[in-house]
Formats: sequence, structure tokens, C-alpha cells
Amino acid sequence: MTQFRSKTRIADHGEVFTPPWLVEAMLDLVKEETERLDSRFLEPACGSGNFLVQILRRKLAVVEVKYGKSDFERRHYALLALMCIYGIELLLDNIAECRANLMDLFAECLRLDATDDLYFAASRVLSLNLIHGDALTMRTTAEEPIVFAEWGYLGKGKFQRRDFRLDVLTHMSTFKEKNPLFASLGKHEVFTPIETYPPMTMTELAAAWPSGIQGEATR
Repeated sequence: MTQFRSKTRIADHGEVFTPPWLVEAMLDLVKEETERLDSRFLEPACGSGNFLVQILRRKLAVVEVKYGKSDFERRHYALLALMCIYGIELLLDNIAECRANLMDLFAECLRLDATDDLYFAASRVLSLNLIHGDALTMRTTAEEPIVFAEWGYLGKGKFQRRDFRLDVLTHMSTFKEKNPLFASLGKHEVFTPIETYPPMTMTELAAAWPSGIQGEATR
């Protein structure tokens, strides 16, 4: 890939693409985190996914080593790895390409076809985790607050979803800096999720797809 699409996009949006060698070098600075399945990454200007694709590739390699002997565990922990990757992107073609690139990698590594429940569940996760919006205003292109789904794997095939507003999460960082004695409590009322969902299986998550995508007309 070239490092830019057009001079107009550079001028209007400051759009440039990080070359693969630099992506790898930067990720190596936090190598242990990129290989921890439940370590969450947010790219606030994710473009077509140069960083997120490589993070997912590293996580899936760990899944293969640790859970490759059990198809059940392999599939569920691979989905957890995908669930911990987030992105925001202002340009519609970029966010669509980012979703496609991550889905293609996930399907290739898990050897999925488009009829598999895991394929649909992964598509649902990507529709929620990769948001068409503006990280600076913390709003979608539909001018709604950006909401992220926090996913957790409860074991035995069950996942938990809790939704948080991005602007509230940023206040959490400020709160901890100003109140270091209470930073470990995390109990302030503004840090509670705006919605908590019942535990769901992969099949139940797959059945929820497709639904609205933040910031796009299908919402």
C-alpha cells in the first residue's frame, strides 16, 4: 500500500498510512500486551487497519499455540481476541476496509466460511468495535456519543457485554489522575456501564447480526 491515497485527503484529513515495518517496530515496544488475549487496543484513527490487523494476527498466533488442540477453546478464545480490538475512523471507505481486512484475517486463520456462526459473531463484534466517527469529538458521524462494547469471556462458551460511552471513559482517566488515592476503586457512579447484557453464547451473538453500525445510515 502507498502511504497516502491522494494529496486532497492529506490536506483535508491529514491521512497517511504507517508502513508495515514501522507498525511492527511500534508494536514490538508493547510486545507482551499484543500477545495477551484480553489486552484491549483502541486505534483512534484506525484507517484501513494497519495496526489493528497486525495486533489481531499476533493474538491469533497465541490462540493457536495455547488452544489449538481444542476446536471449542480455539474458536472462543479467537473471538475474545477479536473482541479486544477497537477502532474509530472518520472516513467511511477506510472504516469499511478496516472491517473487511480484520474479517478476512480472522476467517482465514480460523478457516471459516460465511455460513459459520463464528463468522457471523465476528461480523457482529466488528460492527460494534469499529466505529465510523470522530475520536476528537467522541461522536459518531450521526452526531451520537460513541459507545464501546466491553466484552468478556466467562468460560464455557459464554460472553458478557457491557456498554460504555467513550467520553465517560476519558473522564475516568482524569478522575484517577486527580484522585490517586482512590484510583483503584473504580466505583464512581459515572463509570458504571450504560447497559449490561445477559451472558450470551456465540450462536446467540451471531443471531444478533446484522444490526445498526455506529455512525452509519443502517443504525
